[in-house]
Amino acid sequence: MFNALVVNKNDEGKTSAAVQSVDLADLPDGDVTVAVEYSTLNYKDGLCVGPGGGLVRNYPHVPGIDFAGTVESSSDDRYSAGDKVVLTGWRVGEMQWGGYAQKARVSADWLVPLPDEITTRQAMAVGTAGFTAVLAVMALEDHGLKPSDVPVLVTGAAGGVGSVATALLANLGYQVAAVTGRPETADYLKELGATEIVAREEINETVKKPLEKEAWSGCVDAVGGEMLARVLGQMQYGASVAAVGLAGGASLPATVIPFLLRGVNLLGIDSVMQPYEPRVRAWQRAVKDLPMDKIEKMVQMATLSDLPDLGRGILKGQVKGRVVIDVNA
Repeated sequence: MFNALVVNKNDEGKTSAAVQSVDLADLPDGDVTVAVEYSTLNYKDGLCVGPGGGLVRNYPHVPGIDFAGTVESSSDDRYSAGDKVVLTGWRVGEMQWGGYAQKARVSADWLVPLPDEITTRQAMAVGTAGFTAVLAVMALEDHGLKPSDVPVLVTGAAGGVGSVATALLANLGYQVAAVTGRPETADYLKELGATEIVAREEINETVKKPLEKEAWSGCVDAVGGEMLARVLGQMQYGASVAAVGLAGGASLPATVIPFLLRGVNLLGIDSVMQPYEPRVRAWQRAVKDLPMDKIEKMVQMATLSDLPDLGRGILKGQVKGRVVIDVNA
């Protein structure tokens, strides 16, 4: 038996989440059984834990879209007992039981060997949010981004992806303009390396002009919606925007003019179904280029029993930085 945060739905369609004792035999089928050590809190987790169950299809369900831990047993030759592994994505925590438990069983194809240079706790300080941020920066670099006097814009900068993107870009020598709707996070963002704070209301509106002054050399956008549309018209010639989220909405009220007249690139960043090789590359970049001292400063620790409240909080935009879950605490 082991502890897990289990989400149930009653006959009236209402969901509830609580820590329960679960039998090992109840785990889903898979090649590898992992003793989970840490997981994290993400927006998707809030949807799964919160009212209505969000992305969950079958109950009872164990959320948690990422985890890091130690292999207990494996029927796949790629992994052996004692190996340290990390998992992000693959609809784990949504379609299949995830990391909010002391044990997990998953396909070997979904795991990545944890680099020797970081611990399982550090891996989850990075987590899905950090993994996504690294993918975004890699994509921008692959499309020509280099440090210059023109800043890189990060929207939703005080959130999980935005916080890591800000710290990573600053550590790589970029000027970073951090967009936030929470003025109280300005000092926090400057500590991560932001050189400029942009108030959300300055940029979160649709304008009639399809092109504005060329203000940004690149952008990691976690917001979407009207803000993304506005940002596209402010990019330098040939610059790229890496779209990683939709906190501001899924619509894009934009024109094609920035693409046609300035050669702007809009890059979609998916962290869920990424193939194995890009995953390994991203984790190697995380180890090499993320300032772990700054990452640690953005971390708050929590337990399985804290998750129902935290899940509601992240849906309301009340969570700053990274929340790491110690599933054994």
